[in-house]
Amino acid sequence: MEGRNKKTWAALILGVAFLVLFTWGFISIVDELRGNEVESFDKSVIDFVQGFISPGLTTIMTTITFLGGVTGIAVGTVISILILLLMKKVPLAVFMTVTVGIGGAFNSLLKSLFKRDRPDFHVLIEQGGYSFPSGHSMGSFIFYGAVAFMLYRAFDRHLYKWISIVAAVGLILVIGTSRVYLGVHYPSDIIGGYSAGGAWLIVSILVYSYLAERYKWWNQNEKKA
Repeated sequence: MEGRNKKTWAALILGVAFLVLFTWGFISIVDELRGNEVESFDKSVIDFVQGFISPGLTTIMTTITFLGGVTGIAVGTVISILILLLMKKVPLAVFMTVTVGIGGAFNSLLKSLFKRDRPDFHVLIEQGGYSFPSGHSMGSFIFYGAVAFMLYRAFDRHLYKWISIVAAVGLILVIGTSRVYLGVHYPSDIIGGYSAGGAWLIVSILVYSYLAERYKWWNQNEKKA
């Protein structure tokens, strides 16, 4: 019991630390946006990434970016929820629904607040709406991060746990890079999306973990499968 309590407190402290880090990152990006201090950074990263443009790579990036779009994440979320319900993992199904749903609404709110126009040079695909924070980056961080969290809880072997985390991180980074490559986002949009998405994901995980520890019916429901 004592060992379990130590692990719980360690997880809580780590979660709060990440929440502070992501929140600080988002606030820092917003401050630099207001002071127009990210223009040189954005331009240098865009020039580097788009220096690799080729027809074949553009096809790949267009496919990858779909995985972080509204349709891709919506399909992934529905499939995940259905699988969880079939496995009688009702609490996790609720976790996925609330986390992704509120995360999407949160992104729309942030976009409407900042109203940053998208890049207008070397655009490879058509994309409407505002630019900051990147919806693809924020959405992919929330969805694939949530999937990694659930897989981490489900696997017994540490190797599989870390494979799920590394795979999620890799996919999230590639999706963000695809948005810069395709010319529809500034790199600072991507960082802002990761920061906001990471903060919300951590909040969701902390709330879920609290409920899992606090209420017996929650634990029992999850263990029925």
